[in-house]
Amino acid sequence: MADVVQYKLERMVRELDDLERRNLFTKSEISEIVKQRRKFEYRLKRPSPLKQDYLNYIEYEKNLDKLRFLRRKAVSRELKKNGNQRMKKSVSDYSGVSRIIEIYKLVTNRFKGDLEIWFQFLEFCRIKKNGHLKKALAQVVRFHPKVPGVWIYAAAWEFDTNLNVAAARALMHAGLRACPTSVDLWVEYIRMELTYLNKLKARKVALGEDEGTLSREHLDPADEQWRDENKELFMALNDHKEKDEASNITNGEVEKKSDLFGEQGLSILQTVYSNAVKALPSDFSLRTRMLEILEATELAHSEEMKKKILNDMKRDFLKESEYWDWLARSEAGQLLKTHGMSEDISLHKLEKAIQIYEEAVEIVPSHMMFIHYTKFLVDAIGQQNGKMRSFTLANGVDSISHILMVYEKAERMGCLTEDLACQYVSFLMELGKSDEARKLAVRLCSGKFLDAVHLWNLRLSMEIRCITEKSPSLSKTDLSVVFELFKSILMRISVSKAQSLWLMALKFFANQRRYFDKLVEISLGLLAKYGGSDDGFCLSSSIVNICLQKDGIQSAREIYKRYLALPHPGLALYRSCIELEQNLASASSKPSLVEVQRLFETALATYDQDVSLWQDYHNMETKMGTSEAAAAVHWRARKTLKDNAALLTSQSL
Repeated sequence: MADVVQYKLERMVRELDDLERRNLFTKSEISEIVKQRRKFEYRLKRPSPLKQDYLNYIEYEKNLDKLRFLRRKAVSRELKKNGNQRMKKSVSDYSGVSRIIEIYKLVTNRFKGDLEIWFQFLEFCRIKKNGHLKKALAQVVRFHPKVPGVWIYAAAWEFDTNLNVAAARALMHAGLRACPTSVDLWVEYIRMELTYLNKLKARKVALGEDEGTLSREHLDPADEQWRDENKELFMALNDHKEKDEASNITNGEVEKKSDLFGEQGLSILQTVYSNAVKALPSDFSLRTRMLEILEATELAHSEEMKKKILNDMKRDFLKESEYWDWLARSEAGQLLKTHGMSEDISLHKLEKAIQIYEEAVEIVPSHMMFIHYTKFLVDAIGQQNGKMRSFTLANGVDSISHILMVYEKAERMGCLTEDLACQYVSFLMELGKSDEARKLAVRLCSGKFLDAVHLWNLRLSMEIRCITEKSPSLSKTDLSVVFELFKSILMRISVSKAQSLWLMALKFFANQRRYFDKLVEISLGLLAKYGGSDDGFCLSSSIVNICLQKDGIQSAREIYKRYLALPHPGLALYRSCIELEQNLASASSKPSLVEVQRLFETALATYDQDVSLWQDYHNMETKMGTSEAAAAVHWRARKTLKDNAALLTSQSL
């Protein structure tokens, strides 16, 4: 390994001598460069070098090359100021980029599947314009033929930079064969073809064909100069045919072909569209993006093509809520951006969109359709001075009343889901209709949504707000009513699903000893039934923490011992109790240290294969116990874990 590194460093001698000879770097700086490169080279020669080793080396060489470039510019300015000749390019001007490319080749060869590195390599080659991009593109296409972005990047480079339309088209065709289900590839292909036609059309304008002649006498010197400076625009699909036709073209023929490019563009769009639909018959976004392209370009008979796409969309997506939502919002146009509801045209567009939504909910009676419908209405109406704006529609119905009618219709048609019901209640609350919102929540929670946690959350928050607003001091009747509501829902569903309800109940009854104790009893029964939770919400830990803050450590110990006595208390509870006792033990509380040790031993009786638990136990004994106790834990862990013993490093245990 040392011989290989030394050989590579010796190959840099010419470059380093050149940097010193041209006064770009001092001798000490060059020594530091050699030192850093030797360090990076040794890292790359390890049996399993990391990706970051290569990236760090590349970053260092990029910064070094930037510094060289800036110093070279400064030296060149000084030479020019003194009247000397301009500094010529030499080996050091090229070696930096060559070395970076060599490192990129090494890292892409080792990590062939990392697309991020490949695209970094491609971008570097594109910026430096050193001729390596074509080979790099060929490699990435060979290794990642199923990635649409690779084909798009390669075709874009051929089209925009290399000005090779035929190669770009061939790459797109190959990409579509490899990834026929990529929407981006189909869309970018049609954009490329239409862009090419626009370039040909620009050529037509420059040559004067739009005036009915190809004669150059009609071009003034400014036009001649523009045409010469924009030669890349003068590309043709078949140059030799154009030359033959140009000599024989007549004014009448030019008039006949005045819309040739528009017709050809439409033909291309039709062909690509039909093939794309065959490849992706159920992709809705493909159709919408094709329509956007069609509307953004001037093509012959584009209205007929637009009508065809719309008819195909209606045929294929008639039962999809996404289609109807798109159609209605398209009819509304810029309505959601301007909020100009005082204008007749905006109001007309809104009513047209409403008609489409009304038709949609009859054809697609689903909760998603109603969600799209109500969201559109709320967005379209907007707010003014912090309140919902209200205006009268053509049928004489107030806009806000119409939204409420839509929610009622969703409930009547059986399309009201929990999410839509929560939106319905929240909308009434936003309008300031608290009583109506409460009555609706009560009715829904008593019927179809008996176990809907989010809806119950809304209902209980409204009940609590109503009680607290009525009187700051809560009566026994009010507390009893709220508790019974909480109890009715908490007893029916598992603890893991009712996290928000439990946290709300514990917070509300934290200072009500009688009801808090009842909540503790309910939680004990539910945890005995369902078991503790090791992931996410841990109800027992939350109750223990509240008891600790309210009544101190003795009360918290009594509570957590009751939870630990349950079957399967869960590792999360053990960890919470250990942390609690450990914090006390760190304040020189010897009884707490005994409690910590007892908790670790109890937890390990059930979870003896948990590596992190052994590590925490060992770390605790190391910091707070004795070296003998820590060594004993270490020996027991090695003996117990067996297959997992390799995970125990010298640093962690």
